[in-house]
Amino acid sequence: MSPMHRHELGATSTEKGEVARAASGRGSAPSRFARTREMTAHGRVLRRAPSEAEKRVWKLVRRQQLDGLGFRRQHAVGPYVLDFYCPSLQIALEIDGGQHAAPHCVEYDSRRTAWLGARGIEVIRFWNNDVLSNIEGVWTVLMQAIDARRSTPSLTLPLAGGGNAPEPRAQQLGGDQ
Repeated sequence: MSPMHRHELGATSTEKGEVARAASGRGSAPSRFARTREMTAHGRVLRRAPSEAEKRVWKLVRRQQLDGLGFRRQHAVGPYVLDFYCPSLQIALEIDGGQHAAPHCVEYDSRRTAWLGARGIEVIRFWNNDVLSNIEGVWTVLMQAIDARRSTPSLTLPLAGGGNAPEPRAQQLGGDQ
């Protein structure tokens, strides 16, 4: 899959729907991505003024309705604020208005998706008007992504425990023989 892929759920125009908002991380805690106080504060501002599409997605994912998975809303990860984030599977949901079709936004979104992907976060993008007109399609795509993430083994090592440490080799390498 390309660094940035937006799920197209129907024959909708990127110019339809909401054009602007009211206000302009499998298994590990997102705090490891150097989240700043400014980004956390920005997330709080965004949570106070969600778009209609964001409200609908929040109803879909809140309160661990997806097999016990928790999603966070307007969550800061590094230099970015994600619309929705599931830390246990490292899935980000981005709900994009028509302004994201502008060339400078496409480039920015691509860089952002690549940065998040390099840190193991899968970004799933939907257009606002697709969310508003086809929430069932959003559900289907999201469940497919969840199933895929759950079936992919983690490539990261556990932080602690989980096996026997090798014996020290100090005596084998020098000293008493």
